Amino acid sequence: MRSLHIDTARSWRGGQNQVRLTVAGLAAAGHPVVLMAHADGELLRRTAATVPVEPFTPRSEFDVQAAWRLGAVLDSFQPDVVHAHDPMAVALASMALQMRSATRPLLVAARRVDFHLKRHAFSKWKYRQVDVFIAASRLIAAILEQDGIAPTSIEIVHDGVDLQQIDQQPLVDAHAAFWLPHGAPLVGNVAALAPHKGQRYLVAAAARAVRELPDARFLIIGDGDLRGSLEHQIKSLGLERHVFLTGFRGDVIGLMKSLDLFVMSSVTEGLGSAILEAMACERAVVGTHTGGIPEAVLHERTGLLVPPHDETALADAMVRLLRDPALRQSLGTEGRVRVTEEFSADRMVSRTAAVYAKWLATPR
Repeated sequence: MRSLHIDTARSWRGGQNQVRLTVAGLAAAGHPVVLMAHADGELLRRTAATVPVEPFTPRSEFDVQAAWRLGAVLDSFQPDVVHAHDPMAVALASMALQMRSATRPLLVAARRVDFHLKRHAFSKWKYRQVDVFIAASRLIAAILEQDGIAPTSIEIVHDGVDLQQIDQQPLVDAHAAFWLPHGAPLVGNVAALAPHKGQRYLVAAAARAVRELPDARFLIIGDGDLRGSLEHQIKSLGLERHVFLTGFRGDVIGLMKSLDLFVMSSVTEGLGSAILEAMACERAVVGTHTGGIPEAVLHERTGLLVPPHDETALADAMVRLLRDPALRQSLGTEGRVRVTEEFSADRMVSRTAAVYAKWLATPR
């Protein structure tokens, strides 16, 4: 099965890593793959050595020039499947397919966020071109149904993590890297600094937690538009010695292995690939009971779940686990087992290929 994958982001987030794992896994399984990605994006740089890539620079969903560029790749590669990994990619693919007179490939739209589809006319048009949606969680599938997508046109394929690659990453001593006190309990969060990731609740919870555990330190790894407001919040709460915004890091997995506890404070979350990575590193997890997170984190078995927006409950869960090393170890061990059985990259790739095969055999 020949598949063309499209991702328009410049940034590197969990979604781009899932695209990288998907194309690399399909290619390794013998399926010809081409990736179209932003010429200035991190995905293109990280994937170019693995699969054939086609750079382009789309400016918006309405970029006809980018759609023509995509159409040229369609004509030369002749894919069986076009897999659009973000909303702009869906729009450009829809326009490019309308421009072609050749046999139409299967159009697959990935959906990894638990936001509703936009309701304006162009959005409705582009999503009508999609043959099948691949949702990263049951919660996302339910939202697509609420937005009018037929249940028969939705497949659920959970995100995955490359366990072998994670195991090969060396541990990075976070205490040394950030000049933290030796032996200080260390809590980490990995996410874009965006409102729906809820880091402001994590900072507020940290202020409560350090009243009981003054040595605790918190690393928020990632960058984004909220950096300035989070810096102001940290300063206003007097947490400059306890909470650190590290910015974008290329050694996230190594730092995760140095944590005592991983926290995902999201208000909404499609699934949360950083959670899966932390579980693969055998870290105990505190997550919010929102979006697809409960599909990965089993309360009291692989981690603890707390309500979103609830800084008190989040602080209580962090303090509980930081005070109980045996429970942290048990949750971390069970988390690794769960990721291995349900959320491996191999499983994600095989399920994606199965979706392609099923829909290519279905009359359209």
